Amino acid sequence: MEAHCYMTAALDTKKDYLDVVRSLAKEFEKTAVERDKRGGTAKTERDLFRQSGLLALITPKSLGGYGENLKTVLQLTREIAKADGSMAHLFGYHFLCLKSVHLYGSPEQAEKYEKETVDKNLFWGNTFNPRDENVVVQQVGNQWVVNGKKSFCSGAQDSDRLLLSAKNPEKETPFIATIPTNRRGIVVKGDWDSFGQRQTDSGTVIFQNVLIEKDEVLDFYEQEPKSFFPTIRTHTAQSILTHVLLGVAEGAFKAAKEYTKTITRPWITSGAETAANDPYNLHHYGELFVGLQAASALADLAAESLKDAWNKEVSITEQERGECGIIVAAAKVITAKTALKVTSHMFEVMGARATAGKYRFDRFWRNVRTHTLHDPIDYKIRDIRYSVLNERLPEITPYS
Repeated sequence: MEAHCYMTAALDTKKDYLDVVRSLAKEFEKTAVERDKRGGTAKTERDLFRQSGLLALITPKSLGGYGENLKTVLQLTREIAKADGSMAHLFGYHFLCLKSVHLYGSPEQAEKYEKETVDKNLFWGNTFNPRDENVVVQQVGNQWVVNGKKSFCSGAQDSDRLLLSAKNPEKETPFIATIPTNRRGIVVKGDWDSFGQRQTDSGTVIFQNVLIEKDEVLDFYEQEPKSFFPTIRTHTAQSILTHVLLGVAEGAFKAAKEYTKTITRPWITSGAETAANDPYNLHHYGELFVGLQAASALADLAAESLKDAWNKEVSITEQERGECGIIVAAAKVITAKTALKVTSHMFEVMGARATAGKYRFDRFWRNVRTHTLHDPIDYKIRDIRYSVLNERLPEITPYS
């Protein structure tokens, strides 16, 4: 399909956004199996995002964007994930990295980079992983020099701008900055080779004496008075991944239904004329549907809580931050469990022929399993348990 079909000169309503995203998802679905086999960078698909106008979705209207919020981003991320988990991840993380400037930088920096993103149609990538302390920064005059190798850099390949974190030997808090991806000394490695989320380009980026200018450093969050606002980045990242998981599970459920109704044969002793009337298939589909509905309801509730947290900005209290975190954690737990169940049990209702390599139905499970391993839900349940029994707020991890 020609790129101009996706151009959106006047996106005014959520229906418009959904229409564009659903058109994109249909295109992604056509090549999802082949691209899952291939891996690597989804250059064509990334360019469709650029041509769609959606990269300016949450930039204020006063700066040339559409003035939407993160709740809309989550809704659209979920829709994309039904067709392609990797593309949904890249889409959601673009906004996570862009809005991180609002969390860590000054109001002037946030305005500058939001406007630049609209004017230049920038696609943001991630090199923000403070748990990985192999990248170190050193101040030299009014500049900083960054060296090292960063892992799990989702979307860095083919990006225009990077959100960066590095270890600062002079401080306990990490050094945070935003820089052009083509800055001299940055080497984006195409070494992502996971069995799931095959096209997120979540490999490594090497920094070799990369210079960072003063106005690129995001350190406004360190100034007094301290605020809990920057710490909701954790909630934001978790919410994006929750909607990726939920969308993948819903896509798997849809694919399974179509296969069962059109290809699967009823078991010989079932007494049913079609697989769709097999009593055990009916039972399994009913259970999976209930699980998806429950996960969807809690994910929506968490999205509303996150929206409220962002609206409070620097006035958000520790209690409000913690309450939002519990809802987000609960949504992540039920969604992860449900997604794993749906993407595994789908084979029980499709039958042995569904394991044929040409379908690659296992991609749904592989995508879900890859995400759930990066953030063990046992620790989410621990936080929820302490909150429920001991009224203890979750641990604050502002840079995760």
